[in-house]
Amino acid sequence: MLVIAEVGQAHEGSLGMALSYIGALAEAGVDAVKFQVHIAEAESSILEPFRIKFSEQDKTRFDYWKRMEFSTDEWKLIKKTCEDNNVEFLASPFSNAAVDLLEEVGVKRYKIGSGEVNNFLLLEKIAKTGKQVIISSGMSSFDELDATVSFLRERKISFSLLQCTTSYPTTPANYGLNVIQELKQRYKVKVGYSDHSSKIETCIAATAMGAEILEFHAVFSRKSFGPDVSSSLELSEIRMLVAAIRNISTALNEPVSKADNSKYSGLKQIFEKSLAVNKDLRKGEIIKFEHLEAKKPKEYGIDASQFDQVIGKKIANDINRFDFLTWSHLAE
Repeated sequence: MLVIAEVGQAHEGSLGMALSYIGALAEAGVDAVKFQVHIAEAESSILEPFRIKFSEQDKTRFDYWKRMEFSTDEWKLIKKTCEDNNVEFLASPFSNAAVDLLEEVGVKRYKIGSGEVNNFLLLEKIAKTGKQVIISSGMSSFDELDATVSFLRERKISFSLLQCTTSYPTTPANYGLNVIQELKQRYKVKVGYSDHSSKIETCIAATAMGAEILEFHAVFSRKSFGPDVSSSLELSEIRMLVAAIRNISTALNEPVSKADNSKYSGLKQIFEKSLAVNKDLRKGEIIKFEHLEAKKPKEYGIDASQFDQVIGKKIANDINRFDFLTWSHLAE
């Protein structure tokens, strides 16, 4: 299981805040900390509308992207801080220029955001690096994904797919957990889930549904500023989530066989029961169902599962109330 915490723009353009997120998320147990690399002039224009109008600080969306930029040296420090904290530095580029920057900084693989799935110019740029990609499928139909998958396979690029709903925050009716298995069956690749629900149960459910990669937005507080805070998990939630999905992953990778219960023999001796009688019975009396009780432990009397074999039998010798019933108590 690869667990990715997405910082996105939660750093608000502050290098110190970005570095703080890395340490906190590493402590929470994630495998990778992901950022978004926006180079305003290369990916946007003053004509780009706000997805949601969240900022009075930025007059345009372009201004916002400018404020989110870091220099190459700052990105190198971000990557080094990830390495120092034993988490992978992962990033989504939103322009060819961002790919050039990330190649200089150094990345193991690339994450492709939902809006870039059909951006074959960007995909070609990344394909030329030969590196693996993780693709969020949020806004794409199967027909569109088919085209993207064919594009990558033609270039022999290793890829994984994430089910994702591009809705902030995502409501339960739109989680699309069923798509996890549909993607696996259709493309025969590693599949995961990219979450925008701000609820820990979504990724837990995705794990149980077969997701092998999980991605979610992280924020110190949902009361903070930014376009993704309502779709993010806070650190305390992330710690609980990581612990839960590690446990579920272990369970899924350690199937239990119901064909062999030998390891429970000791417990079965304690918990299972033997037949007893619930009244004094005298020699010659006929045992009825109403005379029987079952008591712990097992093997001190006839097994309780064999009760029907004693009904109608004669008592061979006296037996007192709540004594265990053995075969020796029964007449031939």
